[in-house]
Amino acid sequence: MSKPHAERLSALRAELSRQALDGFVVPLTDEHNSEYVADYAQRLAWLTGFEGSAGSAIVLAEKAAMFVDGRYVIQVRDQVDSALFTHVHLTEMDPLDWLWGEVKKGDRIGYDPRLHTPGWVAQVQSRLQRKGAELVAVDQNPIDAVWPDQPAPPPFPLKPHDAALAGATSADKRARIGGDIAENGAEAAVLTALDSIAWLFNIRGNDVAHTPVALAYAVLHKDGRADLFVAPEKMTDAVREHLGNEVSIAPYDGFYDALTDLGAGGKAVLADPATANAAVFEALKKGGADIVRAADPCALPKACKTGAEIKGSIAAHERDGAAVTEFLHWLDQEAHKGGLTEIGCVAKLESFRKKRDGFCDTSFDTISGAGSNGAICHYRVSEESSRPLTPGELYLVDSGGQYPDGTTDITRTVPVGTVGDEEKDRFTRVLKGHIALARARFPIGTTGAQLDAIARKPLWDVGLDYDHGTGHGVGSYLAVHEGPQRISKAPNAIALQPGMILSNEPGYYKDGGFGIRIENLVTVVADEDSHERPFLRFETLTLAPIDRRLVKTELLSEDEIGWLDRYHARVYDTLDSLVAEDTRDWLAQMTAPIAG
Repeated sequence: MSKPHAERLSALRAELSRQALDGFVVPLTDEHNSEYVADYAQRLAWLTGFEGSAGSAIVLAEKAAMFVDGRYVIQVRDQVDSALFTHVHLTEMDPLDWLWGEVKKGDRIGYDPRLHTPGWVAQVQSRLQRKGAELVAVDQNPIDAVWPDQPAPPPFPLKPHDAALAGATSADKRARIGGDIAENGAEAAVLTALDSIAWLFNIRGNDVAHTPVALAYAVLHKDGRADLFVAPEKMTDAVREHLGNEVSIAPYDGFYDALTDLGAGGKAVLADPATANAAVFEALKKGGADIVRAADPCALPKACKTGAEIKGSIAAHERDGAAVTEFLHWLDQEAHKGGLTEIGCVAKLESFRKKRDGFCDTSFDTISGAGSNGAICHYRVSEESSRPLTPGELYLVDSGGQYPDGTTDITRTVPVGTVGDEEKDRFTRVLKGHIALARARFPIGTTGAQLDAIARKPLWDVGLDYDHGTGHGVGSYLAVHEGPQRISKAPNAIALQPGMILSNEPGYYKDGGFGIRIENLVTVVADEDSHERPFLRFETLTLAPIDRRLVKTELLSEDEIGWLDRYHARVYDTLDSLVAEDTRDWLAQMTAPIAG
């Protein structure tokens, strides 16, 4: 039994009893519904030990459960004590179904209204009421009450983001989005998503690891004026000048009271029920607001990158691709000798990126998985889990960089020495899916959900699959996972549009054996060869060799070989002058045409 986590669970149960609660729901998010959260908001990790980027827990007086999706079934087994928390796969049981089976009449189940959406609250309330139980909003999060050394919210100052990189000034963006707010019949919109706020105001921050955002809320009025709620210590004279007179600054802690005042007199206020938390809606309702439930008005414009942002992304990917290529060369020279470890490779890869102009940070914790650890989709290496790179195994490295002109995300899978036929077969099928998606042409109005099967078909043909999406949106010096678009089995009504940047990352994972993923970022562009109706296609941004030694060429068609050769020719032509001299000959070998 994990002693620290057993003690923490016991302390939480004592606090629940003090607050007259019979249970509590613990999500992995913050007040802004963020995927990656600052240290102060890492409540789930502190309580359970789970370090993945998606999951939740429910704690009752006698039982507790940890819920994860297919990406984390192996990781949760390694990190969360099953004697304390039952491990539940989300495809087998929803958290609400589990709670329904355990709750009794009269039970009071607590939740923090700042950490859940109103839709979640309504759904859970409805189910619990049918059993005579009650969902109770807490004033103080009980985990905060028992976390003795909980970090304080980060104090870092805001930073202006150059309009030349953004492709539009904040004033222009606010005027445009203000018009959209008016078209929705609202006087103002509440903004809580950190990347939306960073994008709208052309500001960046250091409050969340790997994502250059700052803790803030905002209200945008239909005339383009705005109220920015941020801790006073984050403001500088440069930021005040950057924001201008049409942006009023207010304390971060005064946000909810300001919402109550905003809604006075039945004012129509737009709020996104998918991203804004339940406390936002309660504060607006308290003030009498006429709440217009609509999508975050910044989400779609933010996803459709400007010409300046696309140009910046291309440049960032060239520098980042050179760094990754130098790392892959180093790895190829050293791995077969023995002595390399997963965690050592993380540091080495970052050292190559740090040499590149503009490098600010990695865009997420590097996934560095050798052998069976590569089968953990979102594996996070630590000193305790790090294993050596062993000849005869595959090594998977998924990493990215944050640069002022772009955000990168790339996965490469390479052999350490010679690997077996099974690994090569699976790698080639993943590559076939990657190529199929990269070459896809599709009519305007097509969603990512409609394209997802294209990447899976080579695996489906032999009864295989993978338990993660095929593509996620990517920000421009912002979040590496960005909506509203995605390529996934999950339904998504957002059509792909020019300027969107997404990942193309099919994979395959053999539990206890190995993992394979090939990931490039792509941008959506107009297809010049369209005839009867306008079509779109993808243009690949990422530049680094795909390991040809793992390819079973007999499984590839001539068109697929042609795509790979053309991609590698572009990689060589672009990176030859950017990589170190000792990498150039290796790069030429790794990008040599298969067709030749």
